Amino acid sequence: MLAVFTVLAGWAAVAQVANESAEGARRALLLTVQDAIGPATADYIVRGIERAEDDGAALVVIELDTPGGLDTSMRNIIQAILNASVPVAVYVYPQGARAASAGTYILYASHIAAMAPATNLGAATPVPIGGTAPAPGGESPGEPNAPSDTDDPAVGDDADDRDADSPAPSPPGSASERKAINDAVAYIRSLAERRGRNADWAERAVREAESLSAARALELGVVDYVARDLDDLLMQIDGLRLEMPGGEIVLDTTGLVVERVDADWRTRFLAVVSNPTIAYILLLIGIYGLILEGYNPGAILPGVVGAISLLLALFALQVLPVNFAGLALILLGVILIIAEFFVPSFGALGIGGVAAFVIGSIILMDTDVPGFGISMGLITSIATAAALLLLGIVYLAMRSRQRPVVSGSEQMTGATAVALEDFVGDGAVRVYGERWRARSRVPVRTGQRVRIARVEGLLLHVEPLDPDGPADSAAALHG
Repeated sequence: MLAVFTVLAGWAAVAQVANESAEGARRALLLTVQDAIGPATADYIVRGIERAEDDGAALVVIELDTPGGLDTSMRNIIQAILNASVPVAVYVYPQGARAASAGTYILYASHIAAMAPATNLGAATPVPIGGTAPAPGGESPGEPNAPSDTDDPAVGDDADDRDADSPAPSPPGSASERKAINDAVAYIRSLAERRGRNADWAERAVREAESLSAARALELGVVDYVARDLDDLLMQIDGLRLEMPGGEIVLDTTGLVVERVDADWRTRFLAVVSNPTIAYILLLIGIYGLILEGYNPGAILPGVVGAISLLLALFALQVLPVNFAGLALILLGVILIIAEFFVPSFGALGIGGVAAFVIGSIILMDTDVPGFGISMGLITSIATAAALLLLGIVYLAMRSRQRPVVSGSEQMTGATAVALEDFVGDGAVRVYGERWRARSRVPVRTGQRVRIARVEGLLLHVEPLDPDGPADSAAALHG
């Protein structure tokens, strides 16, 4: 009986695993990208493809709407797609969306490339970080491994009248510019040849930043399908044969259950931290937090908050297209502003610090990569606040220079005292409620007011103010 029970239990377990596998195979995972391609997006897509492989899903659909993004993140996504054991369909959706720049490369790498009506793709010329001027002839120069991105493309069919198989002209420019362009051309052509799509137009998209509408892209063999919505796409690809690493498969999308996969907390956190505006604010909080801790040792809170913020900012800057000249200018500006507190420069250091801070902030992420810039409004607000703070410090410093001295021996000089006895030469006077030894070259009577001419140690040299008689009792008491 025990053996029979063991066999039955084993059959039940096998049946359950087979049932779960069948359920996974009848499921498609839907990933949504509606922003610039960055580290958070790459992490989200790579994890989504890995989950589909683990669950045995039949298909992964990526709804794409992006202006472009960073080269490293784009390549991570493409590598995940090319090595996936599950088919990946990239669908430019909804209507009015685009797959510009880095999105074009991802679309070419997918097993199934589809677009919704009134969408566009293209403009895949690489743009270097740092604001290099465009090369002659309208080309965008680049550097090796620079982010594959460009300005927002103008939607149009300028390339429609050209032969799709006509060779593209070689770009002018320096050796580094040609190297970047040729590297990008070779990469996108290899993707086009791998998927059997139009490689010549892909080259023109890189060299000349051309764009295509959805209908024209289908006509030229750039994409495989134009679908109104996801249901229409699933209906069109039903029965499609695909070459996968494990061999040829036939898609069966009839009755396929679509499961939307949203980004997890880790991806959302990475997306927030790597946002250029947030990274910029964290950098400022970190710097000023450590400054406040240095001014007030033992305050603890500014130091803790500043250290954590600075570490998060440095992490974010490692994954952002940072111009390190801008970062250096920001640090120089902060140093000059701090120096204004200690060096009497009458605002010269502070003004220079604010100028360096503003210029550094402007070029910190001076790049044409869409979605990776800092708002000028934020920079202006912070610069204005820093300038007002500096002006307030200069104003208070100037007022303090005009106020009389209120402590030390300098305070005694010129003050009024009252004689406590008659004396010629040395005697006693009262000033600020204290008894002092005084010396006068002329006779002084009890109660007479005297002016302190100078101070020598604990001896006051005095001169009578009213030689005609002593002061009244109120004045004497006040003295």
